Order: sequence, then C-alpha cells, then structure tokens
Amino acid sequence: MIEGKTSGLKASQIHALERIYRRKIPAGELITGELARYLTELSREIQRQLGVIIDRGGVVEYVIVGDDREIVIPDLSKYSLGRSGLRGLRCIHTHLKQEPLSRDDLTDLELLRLDAIVALGVREDGLPGKIEYAHLLPDSETAKIERIGLNDFYQLDLDFSAFIQALDQEMERVAEETVDLDDGRERALLISVGRGSRQQVEDSMDELDELARTANLAVIDKVIQRPRKLNPRFLVGEGKLREIIISALQRRATLLVFDQDLTPNQVRSITEVTEIKVIDRTQLILDIFANRAQSRDGKVQVELAQLKYILPRLTGKGTAMSRLMGGIGGRGPGETKLEIDRRRIRDKIRRLEKQLDGLGRGRLQRRQKRVRAGVPIISIVGYTNAGKSTLLNAMTQSEVFTEDLLFATLDTSTRRLRFPLEREVIITDTVGFIRDLPKSLMGAFKATLEELEDADLLLHLVDLSNPRFNEQIESVDKILESLDLGTRQRLLVFNKIDQVDPADVPHLCRRYDAIPISAFDRSSFKPLLEEMQRRFWPEEDFHEEGSA
Repeated sequence: MIEGKTSGLKASQIHALERIYRRKIPAGELITGELARYLTELSREIQRQLGVIIDRGGVVEYVIVGDDREIVIPDLSKYSLGRSGLRGLRCIHTHLKQEPLSRDDLTDLELLRLDAIVALGVREDGLPGKIEYAHLLPDSETAKIERIGLNDFYQLDLDFSAFIQALDQEMERVAEETVDLDDGRERALLISVGRGSRQQVEDSMDELDELARTANLAVIDKVIQRPRKLNPRFLVGEGKLREIIISALQRRATLLVFDQDLTPNQVRSITEVTEIKVIDRTQLILDIFANRAQSRDGKVQVELAQLKYILPRLTGKGTAMSRLMGGIGGRGPGETKLEIDRRRIRDKIRRLEKQLDGLGRGRLQRRQKRVRAGVPIISIVGYTNAGKSTLLNAMTQSEVFTEDLLFATLDTSTRRLRFPLEREVIITDTVGFIRDLPKSLMGAFKATLEELEDADLLLHLVDLSNPRFNEQIESVDKILESLDLGTRQRLLVFNKIDQVDPADVPHLCRRYDAIPISAFDRSSFKPLLEEMQRRFWPEEDFHEEGSA
C-alpha cells in the first residue's frame, strides 16, 4: 500500500512505487545507490517528493508520496521505542530543489525518534544530487541533532550498521544516568498550565506531584507554564507543546499528566501530535480511585465515573485512554473500533447504573436502621491525607487502612464510639476531598455523600502541618456548600499538631475556633471528646475519656 497523495498518478507510476517494497537494503548501507537513483528519477517524473521508511533489517516498511514541498509520515506507533529511545526506523525522502532538511524534517526526527532523517536532492537530470542526513545526539537534557551534508550523494561513505549500533549504546548509557529503565512504573512528565500567581501554580503542581506518587508513577520532570492566554486547542501553544513532547521523549517519559482538565477536543489534538499517553488531573484521580476501591459499592461507582469521563474523550488512536480502557473494545461487522468502543461503553454504563441503584437501596436500608436507632452520627470530613482514617482507628481502636498518600481511603468505614454512662455515637470515615473537585467525580463520592446527609455532626479534620491548610479548609467548605451541607453542624479539628511549632498552635486554634489533636497521640483527644459529648449531651458531665 502506498501512503500519501497518490491522486492523479498513472497506474504505471503506482506500480513503480509498489515495486520499491521488493527492495532490501544491506545492513551496512544507509541507502543503496540503486534505490537512491530509482527514487530521484521517479520523484522527478511525478514532480512530488517521495519517501521510504526503512527498518534496521533493511526492509522497506512504507512508501510515501507527498507534494512538491513535503511528505507526511504515517503513524509509526506500532514500532515501539527501544531502550535507547530510538524507534529503529529511518526516513529517506527526496527534495526536488535539492534544498536541505527543513525545520519540519528535524521536528519529525525528534518527535518520532527516528534513527535518521535523510533529504536526497533531485538533480535536473533526475539523478541523485546533494544529500543531507541528521540524527539525534545522546544528551541527558535536550534532544540535540547532528546534521551532515554532502554536495554529491556518491561521496556518502557511512557504515550505517556500525554507526547505529554505537549511537544506540551511547543513548542507552546516557538515559540510564538519569532514568531507571528497568523500573516497571510509568514515567510521567507533569505539566501545569495556569493563569494564577506563580505561587498558586506551584502549589497546584506540588499537589499533582503528590497525586502522581499516590498513583505509583515515577515523576521524571515537571513543566510549569503561565501563558497570557490559554490555547483552546492545545492548552499551551503548539510550538511549546512540541518542545514539551520532545523533552518528554528524551527523558523516556511514557505518560504526560496535565494538571488542568482537558476538553475532549484538547485530548484529540494533543494525541495527534504524540503517541505518549496523555491524561489529566481528573483521570489521574479516577485511576487512584480504581486502585483504592475495595467494596463492591466503591468499585461500581468508580468504574461508572471512569466510563462517563472516557466516553466523550475517545480518540481513534486510543492512547490517551489506555490507562482506563481495560478490556473494552473489539470489532463488529460494519463498525469501526472507535464505534464499537463507544457502543460497548454506553451499554456498560447502563448496566452499572442499574447495579448502583440496587446497591443504593441496600445502603438506604442500612442508614434508615441507624437513624431509627436514635444513635447520633458523626462523619469525619476533610481534605485528602488529613489523617481521617488514622483518627478513626485511634478513637475506636479499629484497623481501617491508612497510608501517607492521597486518597488512601476510598470506601466509607463506620464504627461505634462509646462514651461514659452507656452513651455512644456512630462515627464514619469518608473519602478525602480535593480542590476543584470536578462534577464528573461526584458520582464516585456517592456513598460518602449519602452518609454525610445523615450526619448530625461533621467533624472537619485539617492537616495543620500543611502550609496550604487554609486553602484546604476553603476547598472543603466549598464542596460542602455545593452539597447543601453548608449549614450542617460542624466541628473544626486541627490534626498533626506534633509536626508544627507548639507556640503557633494556641493562636491558630483561637483564630479558627478549632480543637488541636495529634491522631497518633490518644492523650490529646480529651478536649475533642469533651466537645463531642457537649454537642450531643450538654446536660451530662464528662469525667473520663471515651473508649471503643
């Protein structure tokens, strides 16, 4: 099959192009003199650029027809990058006016990670004229290029096999100085594009870095951009995007993570420029949720949220969704892969929504039973990683999973907390909130949100050691307001006081009307337990600490 602009060519010319596939280039040669002459003569005849993509075995993988100025290289994503970061393919194409390699040619070399890109000049008599070839240079920071030009093709004296072997080894050696190529984790380049202050953008990037760590990604670099105007197609300018992608390829990134949510059109536009997987902040959080969900309830909710987010963002390439797609797909009669993906996702969404309805009825019955029992209900809320599960474990002597990661807890946990005089409350631990929580994620919080609706008291736990604790308080308040829980009785609790200057704690507690604790120190709980009892049983005196 001939790629590119074949319209208007004679049948004999098409056959001549197809015969190129029969040729094989010896391993030691960049291109044979015979094939070079065949290409230049045919290119002169049809007055269009011609190109061939050749692998290291000397096999012609693609024959490409362009116009008089350029060729368009087809999708090469099925040819994976080696440990050196090179694709194992070279592109040789004709230039009708014997002009040197263009900026687009060099960009293709960098973006596609070709072994080499070659411009073969066409003389007036159709014979090969000038030749210029370029290849990437090993460099741990930026993808540098070496260009070699000759005035006469027949001056070319290059043992290509020895050259590419040496280049491969050196590029792999340089890569291993900065990247562990044997690390099985995804290697992520984090990108934040914001118009706020530099401090705001940096704070947002810090949180994205923490999310990436929670998702078990190996972060290889971070890029912050503060443009005057956001690009509606690429978020950043196309030129800047290409720079970012080239840097990502040089650093062996396998994933681009955008801090800002990408529109379906932006996903499609960016994945047209690169085959590196592209996800945004919401997808990263969904990925974390999928790994953290333990209950049937939680798994169904997260999968449903994932599919609803994926559906409008499906692309023909599918690379951006590969972390979330799982086994969805397949080809049916008369349907493209993209159409079958969309149809199956819609079918699965309907099935999951039915399951969720059934699970919701079960949750409702359990909640109604608790309410009828007349036992006060407390829900611990707060920003992710504030220490909610640690506090629940310490107060109730239970063993809810905890870890110093964002969203370590996803499923709702419910325990009983006993007070003196046979008093008790039901206390629930909920998934942590996060700033700018997208509506698409609210569904994944459904079980948690239902628990909050029944709560008599919201215990708002804050990580006082976080330098952005004030913004985190505001984020949680904003989410509670959006859930019509803004007027629900609340108790603000400052956690992790053991990690801040003790002299600052009293002042901050007075300023915010908060109670200080350390979830790792049960002896610090007395003021909190006294206040909880006062809220529910103001007539009782509190003489001893609560117990599980």
